[in-house]
Amino acid sequence: MSDAEYARSRHAVWMSAAALFTDTLGRVLLVQPAYRKQWLLPGGAAEQGESPAQACAREVREELSLARQPGRLLAVHWLPPDHPDVRAGMAMPGEVRYILDGGTLTQQEIATLRVPADELLGFEFVDSTQARERMIPVDGQILLAALRARLSGTTAHLEGGGHVGEVPPLDRHDVYVRPRAGRTCPWHLEPVPDDLPVKQAWGWLFAPDGRVVLVVDPGNQLPVLPGGTVETTDATPEAALRREAIEEAQVTIGDDIVRLGWVYDATGDVYGGIGPCARLRLAAPITKVGPTGVDPATGRTFARLLAAPDQAAALLGWGENGYRQAELAARWAHERWNIPHAAPGPVTELRETHA
Repeated sequence: MSDAEYARSRHAVWMSAAALFTDTLGRVLLVQPAYRKQWLLPGGAAEQGESPAQACAREVREELSLARQPGRLLAVHWLPPDHPDVRAGMAMPGEVRYILDGGTLTQQEIATLRVPADELLGFEFVDSTQARERMIPVDGQILLAALRARLSGTTAHLEGGGHVGEVPPLDRHDVYVRPRAGRTCPWHLEPVPDDLPVKQAWGWLFAPDGRVVLVVDPGNQLPVLPGGTVETTDATPEAALRREAIEEAQVTIGDDIVRLGWVYDATGDVYGGIGPCARLRLAAPITKVGPTGVDPATGRTFARLLAAPDQAAALLGWGENGYRQAELAARWAHERWNIPHAAPGPVTELRETHA
């Protein structure tokens, strides 16, 4: 076979590239095309001879007036020509799409963004739940996989919107991320005033490798720290955390529990409108992990994940408050219990320990 014949025999497919940008609250940047109802990540088709990174940088420059080189590969996706989300009548031979990390945009950078009026109607930063609702199903699946890969420090390999091989934990439990109310509550390091009731105790609970536990309620798919309401039957907030850690995550914590600080809740609406109260944040080492079980308060079995403290902060959606708590908790864990600082890495399931 000649070189020309060999070249003609090769399978031809489309290739495109898009960038995943977030703002400082972790919301994803979507653009609104003028030619279709559904929203998209900024990006588009590669031109002849372009690499995915070159195509991504060019499309971002053309669509957002933003000169920015893309970062690492978050997801690569194969869309087969017979996929149900392919528009009827389109002669599409299959498409390989790359999703590259655009990074976090500051308010100053966001203020400079401009879109071409003949191509895009505008742009918006939205949380992951809203983003999926605005996109066609397969695009939403790709977006979520790329975002979760970014949060977990991995790369997703996808075909037809689904993972190739083992499904990563954040995807297996359909974890969503969005900015939450805790980011706006004032954070205090001093002891809680005697006249302010402590109504909540949540804990940064450390595994020996320096990662912390997050639990995910299948009812809402949002990750939280183990803990909950301080009940009248709890002698102290520490006792409440110990009880909740066992009930939600089947985790036993050590006797040495540190009070990191607290956030001020001006209304106490979530507790029936009781007025001003404190939501305490604590830290403790994990001494034992049992098998997964049903939370008696909800009747549901929570997923149990392990993440580095900074990754946990990003998943919790508390903004700067969350990162400050994560840094403080990791420092206490290292200095008090000789637990190492955990570097970001793949988010994994928490497994039962055996004596």
